[in-house]
Amino acid sequence: MSVRTAPASRADLVADTSLALLAERGMRGLTHRAVDEAAGLPQGSTSNLARTRQALLELAVRRLADREAKVLALHEMPDPAAGLDAMADALALATHRALTHHRELTLARYELALEATRRPELRAYFDATGARFRDQLSVLVTALGSTAPDRHVLSLVAWADGLMFSCVAGSFSARVPGPEEVRAGLRELLDGMLGS
Repeated sequence: MSVRTAPASRADLVADTSLALLAERGMRGLTHRAVDEAAGLPQGSTSNLARTRQALLELAVRRLADREAKVLALHEMPDPAAGLDAMADALALATHRALTHHRELTLARYELALEATRRPELRAYFDATGARFRDQLSVLVTALGSTAPDRHVLSLVAWADGLMFSCVAGSFSARVPGPEEVRAGLRELLDGMLGS
């Protein structure tokens, strides 16, 4: 198994390897020993860094949030003054990246999200790491004229998550929509919420 990014530290290596294992083997395949083996580390290295399963999961969630922030690239979002077309373009690009070049991260996120439904301590951690994306998206939709930013952010996130789940792990996994198809869906949603 290869880790797809160049980790800057042993913690990043362990976290990246954990994410790769989650995508490849699911939650049951994520063990301290499996991480050591897949990362090429001496046995016990992962346990020294993250003593418990909860600590290993938190490490993976933290790294997932950092890596997804680069995929979603909210810093690339256009100035809201550029209008809905520019916003649809940027959101479609980010969504399409998650569906294609970063499919492994998307699978790992779904594994962690499901595990968080069974571990309240992980749920709080998982939700807190995702808040930065939701908060930034709220600022954007508010600047675009949203009169109900919380509801509109929920709709955008639910639409994108639904598309990604369907195309990565669901009944549409055999066909990933192209960037223009993703953009068309987002534009329809944005028009319905924010169009004048």
